[in-house]
Amino acid sequence: MVKRIKHSLEYLINKSVQNKTSKAEENLLDHFAFTEYKNAKWDEASMGNSDEVSKNIYESIQLRIEKKKTFKPYFKYMAAASILFLVGLGILYKPNVSDEKQFTLKTTSSPKSVRLSDGSKIYLAANSSFQYPAQFSGEERKVSLLKGNAFFEVTKDKKHPFIIESGEIKTRVVGTSFHIQFSKSKCEVIVVTGKVNVSAKGQSIDLVPNEEALFVDKKLTRLPVDKFLSINWYTTDITLNQATLKQVITILQYKYGVTFECKNQAALTMPVTVFIEKNASLESVLKQINYITNLKFNIYDGIVQVN
Repeated sequence: MVKRIKHSLEYLINKSVQNKTSKAEENLLDHFAFTEYKNAKWDEASMGNSDEVSKNIYESIQLRIEKKKTFKPYFKYMAAASILFLVGLGILYKPNVSDEKQFTLKTTSSPKSVRLSDGSKIYLAANSSFQYPAQFSGEERKVSLLKGNAFFEVTKDKKHPFIIESGEIKTRVVGTSFHIQFSKSKCEVIVVTGKVNVSAKGQSIDLVPNEEALFVDKKLTRLPVDKFLSINWYTTDITLNQATLKQVITILQYKYGVTFECKNQAALTMPVTVFIEKNASLESVLKQINYITNLKFNIYDGIVQVN
């Protein structure tokens, strides 16, 4: 039914735009649009002023077709009326759902941080993307890690759980600190302090410090984590004494949002001592490791090749 009505409207509108409609068809469009527009319940608090919305939609369409056409009586109502028609069917808009203004923080070669409205602090690695609301409302504090890595210091609020969506993964906390590493192939959540719940595809895991949840190939697994990962390396200088090259690389992947490819697997067990300043560039850290190990590093589009 909906498809048939939608098809009929599109057909008549297309004819009208091409000035091929009859007087009766024009009257039909005018009557339908005006009736739906007037009879629909418009929530000004969440949808704005109805006259302004219809005017803005009309002007936007005029700009899209790149040339002015004769103004038709029904047209300024048609787009808004079509929206309201779908609203009435309950398939387009739910006025009781708050329309929060969203911000997106993106990083390129350097990490950044942001403080949210509840006081929580998020440290975003290089080559990452994070979305959050201007103000939290409702029973839950929801954000999204769209890509890359981040460290979360979440302000405690038992009444309003903090939820991070990372693809199919949902991380739920009250107030704690943890890392999330999110890529196309996997997602990892490493707990530093407090308790964290991670769920995906009907699976759920509760984590405590020095544990991680690994989601790969649709499977969620709890694993122990080396203590050297349980720090916030975004805000402090780091000294790794006699750490394996693999451990150092793991931290660099989190901090700089890159992937390492090492053909010589034996080199990953090599012990190294590395000092990483809080604001150090990836290139400066790689030069330091090169000086110690004589390994060569080449960076290509977010991938570091180790030779």
